[in-house]
Amino acid sequence: MINEHYTPEAVILANGEYPTCPVPLTMLEEASFVACCDGAANEYISRGHTPDVIVGDGDSLSTEYHKRFSPIIHQIPDQETNDQTKAVRYLQKRGFRRIAIVGATGKREDHTLGNISLLLDYMKSGMEVRTITDYGVFVPAKDTQTFAAHPGQQISIINFGAKGLQGEGLVYPLSDFTNWWQGTLNEATSDEFTIHCTGEYLVFLAFM
Repeated sequence: MINEHYTPEAVILANGEYPTCPVPLTMLEEASFVACCDGAANEYISRGHTPDVIVGDGDSLSTEYHKRFSPIIHQIPDQETNDQTKAVRYLQKRGFRRIAIVGATGKREDHTLGNISLLLDYMKSGMEVRTITDYGVFVPAKDTQTFAAHPGQQISIINFGAKGLQGEGLVYPLSDFTNWWQGTLNEATSDEFTIHCTGEYLVFLAFM
């Protein structure tokens, strides 16, 4: 069963809006290993924290911090991936598998969509990566899965080509959605729900 609350081995702070909700903030504060995308490191450091590593192409980190934290900067000039993916790949090479990404949403909407969609790529590479926002958790999934929930919890299912979509423990029936909005604003009826299908999709579990 997939649960919305889990303990990651490492946390990535992306360069979207800095978290304000207690859930991602606590996850960031209690993380045993924090990787900052280079732009995100500016605010993380200014708040009095020191990341374990700063990963990215180096174009967003302030000159002051670039000099001050040069020993922990892992600069990757590759422009074929974004800084979030660079951080995930770095952690993967370090042996981390369970990763939470915070600060990946907000600011530019195109970056938000891109960051969220990349969860499916990380899943395909054998990683267990989730994006935690101020409002809920994005979980990538494949084929039939059961998810922990609570009665009345808001659930959204975003289809990425899955076929035969059917649900148990949800208020509204599922189908092979062809547009992302069609699977939004569903609701759990018990302490778990199951999605039956073949293929890939994203589940958003709202905190409230």
